[in-house]
Amino acid sequence: MPGPGTDPSTARAALALGDDALVLSHRLGEWAGHAPVLEEEVALANIALDLLGQARILLSLAGDEDELAYLREEREFRNLQLVEQPNGDFAHTIARQLFFSVHQSLLHRELAAGDGPFAGLAAKAVKEIAYHRDHAEQWVLRLGDGTAESHERMQRACDALWRFTGELFAPVDGLGLGPEVVADMEAAWLEQVGQLLKQATLTVPTGPRTGAWTAGAGRQGVHTESFGRMLAEMQHLHRSHPGASW
Repeated sequence: MPGPGTDPSTARAALALGDDALVLSHRLGEWAGHAPVLEEEVALANIALDLLGQARILLSLAGDEDELAYLREEREFRNLQLVEQPNGDFAHTIARQLFFSVHQSLLHRELAAGDGPFAGLAAKAVKEIAYHRDHAEQWVLRLGDGTAESHERMQRACDALWRFTGELFAPVDGLGLGPEVVADMEAAWLEQVGQLLKQATLTVPTGPRTGAWTAGAGRQGVHTESFGRMLAEMQHLHRSHPGASW
C-alpha cells in the first residue's frame, strides 16, 4: 500500500528508486571488513549509508519501509539488475558504482529542476551523489591507467556489466520525465561514461547494453540468480525474529 497521501504512480516510482538505493547499499555494505585498505572501508560504508538514507525516504513514500525491505519476495522488488550484481573484485564494484552514479547524477538533477514529488529529495541528494560519482571516477582512472593487471581487471569489469546499463533508462511510471528527456539523459550518460573510460585508457565496451531477457526486467520483478541469495541474507534477521523490538 502506498504511504499516506501518496498517489499510486508516485508510489511505484518511489519503490523503484528506493529498491535501487536499498540493494546497492547492501552490496556496498558487504565490503565491511573486506575492503582493500581502511580508507576504502570508510568510503564505501559512507556511500552505503547515504544510499540507505535515500532508500528509507523513498520506501516510506511507497508504504512501510521495514515491511518493504524485509518482507517482500524476490519478484516484488523493482530494482535495476545492475545494482544487484555481486561485488566481484574491487574493480567490478567500482565499475558498477560508476555506471549507476553517473545515471543517478543525471536523473536527480532532472528531478530537482522540476516541481514533481521527488524534487525536494533529489535536490538534497545531489551533493551526496556527486561524491559517489567522484569516488568511482577517481578509482576508474587510477585502475584503468595503472598497472597492467589493474587495467585488465577494470576493463573486464566494464565489459561484464555493460549489458545491464540499458535498463538504467527504462521508463519509470510516476517520475514525470518524458521520453525526450530520458533519451537526452541516456545520450549524456554514454558521452560522459565514454569520455571517462577513454581518459582511463580503457576501451568503451561495444556489446549490447540490453538483452532480450534483460531489457527492463528488474523493473518488472525479474532478477538475476545472485539476487535471491543476497535477499535471503539481507532479510534473515528480521524474518527470524518477527515483531521483535530493539
